Amino acid sequence: MRRPYPPIEPYNSGFLKMDEVHTLYFEESGNPKGSPIIFLHGGPGSGTDANHRCYFDPQTYRIILFDQRGCGKSTPHACLEKNTTWDLVSDIEKIRKHLGIDKWIVFGGSWGSTLSLAYAQAHPDHVKGLIVRGIFLSREKELQWFYQYGAHHLFPDEWEKFLLPIPENERSDMISAYYKQLTSNDSEIRMRAAKAWSGWEAATVKLVFDPVFFSKFNADDHAVAVARIECHYFMNNSFFPTDNYLLENVSKIWPIPGIIIHGRYDVVCPVENAWELHKAWPEATLEIVPATGHAASEVGITDALVRATDLFRAI
Repeated sequence: MRRPYPPIEPYNSGFLKMDEVHTLYFEESGNPKGSPIIFLHGGPGSGTDANHRCYFDPQTYRIILFDQRGCGKSTPHACLEKNTTWDLVSDIEKIRKHLGIDKWIVFGGSWGSTLSLAYAQAHPDHVKGLIVRGIFLSREKELQWFYQYGAHHLFPDEWEKFLLPIPENERSDMISAYYKQLTSNDSEIRMRAAKAWSGWEAATVKLVFDPVFFSKFNADDHAVAVARIECHYFMNNSFFPTDNYLLENVSKIWPIPGIIIHGRYDVVCPVENAWELHKAWPEATLEIVPATGHAASEVGITDALVRATDLFRAI
């Protein structure tokens, strides 16, 4: 089993002003003259951390990380204004141009897979490879599965905690009910809802519950950003014009080398998502990883990701 590469520090980092509202944190590590690869984090709203640099051979890759709008070190924190998928796609292009990169490999998991596909479909000429993990296509059936009816059968104990902030008469539409609380003017209501929302995700993301991961994922600042921004996106169909937009436009990325990685027992984003993407994009390699859930840090998923980035060193 492949393990992550050793920890490294950035050789360059800074902040880029994207518009009158948002300023984004970015960093570069690894080989300044290496093959550029950009890491797109999940959520939306989760942000990056030092572990995310370690999926890539630092001798080969020029590793680019950034915190998307409203999260991590980017400002303003948890801001929903001018925060859409297409704003993020535009941000990625601005970062590419700022760093003087012509083509790069795009690497993203969970929401990062959604954003990777959206970006590659909008700018295929600047993508020389795609590695996507824990596929989320942001369709209504996926949101219903995780936030309304489906995943609760596997985690009834954690689901009861997710229900608690929501009055019984509003539980027929959990996303809308949470959105009302997450955008409340009452900070206590917002925090309670944020902790419950992020707690549900943190409790279900791994095949085996990880208390250390749960504690970090459900910390106050992270919980507020991920809950508010995710709910904002899901209330708006992730700002896609149709429910099946990414599969409808997948032909735009057919020529791009691709690897799809997904945990067999992923509860957050069922493996059906990866299978449907692969059926629409058969040119890409699909690896379904046994005995794993959704998290990139699970041993089997990490192994698959490191093997994938090693394989793409030659492109």
